[in-house]
Amino acid sequence: MSDEKTIRREESLIEDRLGMRARVFGTEQAILVGILYGKGEEEESLRELESLADTAGIPTLAVIVQKRSRPHPATFIGRGKVDELKAAAGELEADVVIFNEELRPAQARNLETALNKKVIDRTQLIMDIFAQRATTKEAKLQVELAQLHYLLPRLRGWGTALTRAGGRAIGGVGTRGPGETQLELDRNKIYLRIHSLERRLKKAAGERAVRRHKRSQSELPEVALIGYTNSGKSTLLNQLCETDAFVGDKLFATLDTRVRRTDIIPGRSVLISDTVGFIQHLPHDLVPAFGATLEAVQTADLLLHVVDISKPSWEADVRAVLDTLETEVFHDRDERPPILTVLNKADRCAQELTSSLEGIPISAKHGTHVEKLRDVIAERLFPESVAMSFILPHQALYTLHPFAAAGRARIVGYVEGGALVEAALSTDEWRTLQAVGAELSASVSSRDEGP
Repeated sequence: MSDEKTIRREESLIEDRLGMRARVFGTEQAILVGILYGKGEEEESLRELESLADTAGIPTLAVIVQKRSRPHPATFIGRGKVDELKAAAGELEADVVIFNEELRPAQARNLETALNKKVIDRTQLIMDIFAQRATTKEAKLQVELAQLHYLLPRLRGWGTALTRAGGRAIGGVGTRGPGETQLELDRNKIYLRIHSLERRLKKAAGERAVRRHKRSQSELPEVALIGYTNSGKSTLLNQLCETDAFVGDKLFATLDTRVRRTDIIPGRSVLISDTVGFIQHLPHDLVPAFGATLEAVQTADLLLHVVDISKPSWEADVRAVLDTLETEVFHDRDERPPILTVLNKADRCAQELTSSLEGIPISAKHGTHVEKLRDVIAERLFPESVAMSFILPHQALYTLHPFAAAGRARIVGYVEGGALVEAALSTDEWRTLQAVGAELSASVSSRDEGP
């Protein structure tokens, strides 16, 4: 059997009703539900949940909250609030009820029985957004794997068909063992699919490692943009690299890591990676779907932490990003790249920033102070280099090759006696070139007068 036929057969192992049960669709309308614990951050979290629903294409009909010190063990919200929610769902003709926290399997089953509506939680919604928006083959496989891991403990009780004997449920002699139920068959199907996905992802990880090795051989410093989702990372990438990466005012507008090369200052090239944005309560099973992002962060020479300083919850966003780095990206003995904080959307702040968070205020959208950011990045990555313009004799051009390969020098023209070169060099490197006849040109870079 060909690989393509094998893949089609494996994908058909899980019945549509299971996939539909774990997803939301653009034709559905939702009621959002959350608990207010009195910590002051829940309301912003609910607004974020509404943005997540909008990103998934699901209109929000109403938001229902309850003040509690802890979730109800059986139904998450209290019994009385469940009755209120059921009445609202019927009156508003809601199709799905979305909870702002991860529900335990028993809570989800009890709520579906009581409400007679599809119930999903924040984790499932985030997974669904990833499933909709992932574009690379590897990202799609990883998201599906995360969904299946999440689905396994939640199979029991999802429809009466799950308790029927396998032979009657899917038909055909030889389709089950003695006493095997439809639930057991479904679990076996999912396990088969999980093993298939893990094999294919292992192969994809090897291919990614080859690409990463090729990039590492370029000797160019790597900069990774990190930050909370929708903080402006892709907009900043466009400003720094003069590219046209997709920018959307939605959560998780970027789900695939992009790598671009740019001259951060004349004569100094770097690779800049635009990564997937983090979010509070990021589902642990989705972390591997950030594979390319995690590797870009781990191997970077500098991290640009982009913070949307115009958001009231920016402090919570910063904590969420730093916590994710500590718990999911780096391990105890891993070497951490230095972090440069970028305070984005500063133009939206009504008054001068008085934040205790140190960083460079910019507006990525309008390009304000982006040149200053370039200079600071160059200072961090090339602390000993100086930008200069010089003439290199023709017979000594071979000495320029390692600097040009690293993006640190380029020939901008030819004059009598040699090539006119713009470069960023350390004092020792400049002395080496002087030894083969290099001389400063009359048009020395305005950034510095040379070493």
